[in-house]
Amino acid sequence: MPENNRAEPAQSLVRVAPGVLVVGKPLPWPVFDSQGEVLLAQGFVIQSDAQLEQLYKRGMFYPRQAENPDEEVQEEIAAEERNPFADYRALLKTLSRTYEAISGRHPDARLKLLGLARLIDRICRQAPDASLALVHLYSVEPTATEQSLFYAIVCHFAGRELDMDEGRIIVLMAAALSANLALMPILDKLNASSNALNDQQRLIIHRHPQLAARALHEAGIENRLLLKIVMQHHERSDGSGYPERLTGDQILPEAHVMALAEHYVALISRRGYRPRFSIPQARKAISDAAHNSPRPGLFRALLNALTPYPPGALVRLANNEVAVITQRPQHIRGHRAKAITDPRGNRFAHGHERNTDRLDFNIRAVEEVDMMPPMDFQELWDFDPSAQPGDQVVTTGEQGE
Repeated sequence: MPENNRAEPAQSLVRVAPGVLVVGKPLPWPVFDSQGEVLLAQGFVIQSDAQLEQLYKRGMFYPRQAENPDEEVQEEIAAEERNPFADYRALLKTLSRTYEAISGRHPDARLKLLGLARLIDRICRQAPDASLALVHLYSVEPTATEQSLFYAIVCHFAGRELDMDEGRIIVLMAAALSANLALMPILDKLNASSNALNDQQRLIIHRHPQLAARALHEAGIENRLLLKIVMQHHERSDGSGYPERLTGDQILPEAHVMALAEHYVALISRRGYRPRFSIPQARKAISDAAHNSPRPGLFRALLNALTPYPPGALVRLANNEVAVITQRPQHIRGHRAKAITDPRGNRFAHGHERNTDRLDFNIRAVEEVDMMPPMDFQELWDFDPSAQPGDQVVTTGEQGE
């Protein structure tokens, strides 16, 4: 096997413990055998419990930095190109540790939060289509931490579509990362449950904007715009929101953008009480809601940023191949895609580039699946297959204040 398909020396690998991998969800990092050879690429989807059991018997490992609680992803001073897929696991680790810093009122909590927002902003600018793909590839059943990361990514693209200045976008992203802080202990359980909310859960949900804003303030995060976005992200123009039942222009546009990002991610995610919406269904729900809003431009900005076929979406082409969208339209070119199965449903060993402007590769429909097919994300988005997850967060700089 080529050298770039080998991990670091065996001592840098950690055995995958039972319960870490999930049937039906793409792997967040590559998995190796005991010799350091790639066993499963990032993006591989385990199809059944029986398959999972067989894989555990073979002995699987992943890079040590993916699990080391003392290592986080770093925003290097050098202009190194970021790889969203290689950074994904470490971004989630860094976000979890940022929550710990805020809850523990650590003196560096503010720098951690804004530093992470700046880094995600940078990743989105350097690799926009791959960053949006994360949202759609991992949205089948995301964890609470993944959801917050997705909110920030979607807010970045909606903010840019609205021509917000960079500092304002970063504050909006920081708010998106932290607004659900008070829900983190219970959100995964709520999303998986098919039961009605009890009184205590309903109270926490209605108070969580205030609780999050208080925790941020007590941790030394006093940016007024950030705190107002967090406080207002569940307010509604007609006064039906919470916690203060604000109306119309009393609600910041940024808070409304964040609410739309949350709504979109929630729609395309599976819940215990309902199946996930398809991308066309989610777009229609947002488009319909715009008709009754005094700010329809915010809705249009989100839909325009995503496009009808956002990166990471599975589509059926005119020749009956199934492809994954890898690039949004640019200038006169339409969506770019990589075909992953042939017209008979047989999986291609490697993705085949498809220009959807061509008649035989026109997009006919979005594929609706409950379980993503196995893919190699690094290859489909033309990243170096030897890339490993980032392992270090710089918190210098005051941008966004």
